[in-house]
Amino acid sequence: MSYGYKKLIKISYPEAIIKIKEALQKEGFGVLTEIDVKATLKKKLGVDYDNYIILGACNPPFAYQALQLEKDIGLLLPCNIIVYESQGQTFVASIRPTVAMNMVNNKELHDVAVQVEAKLKIVIDSI
Repeated sequence: MSYGYKKLIKISYPEAIIKIKEALQKEGFGVLTEIDVKATLKKKLGVDYDNYIILGACNPPFAYQALQLEKDIGLLLPCNIIVYESQGQTFVASIRPTVAMNMVNNKELHDVAVQVEAKLKIVIDSI
């Protein structure tokens, strides 16, 4: 079972980042963290890498609900979204919360994960 939901998109990398942030906002997510992997690898290791960003997205009502059901669930939050270029093509992908939360044996938490995953799929498909 794939742990991510990925899509090849027909827009540029910078435009994809803007569009994904807008789509996340429409679905009630905020971006808590942005990790520019290319810049970080260059700075820390002196290596060149493709354009690649990790966005830590959070939907506060769902995060609160998940935390009430499972205190340690913060270990698996926020939901990561990636945008990257590979061989001249731009991809966008998200974690599949149902897969990530599968290791936690909590039926109510799984129900939350299903709802969050549906929203993330809407975000990805809207780009």
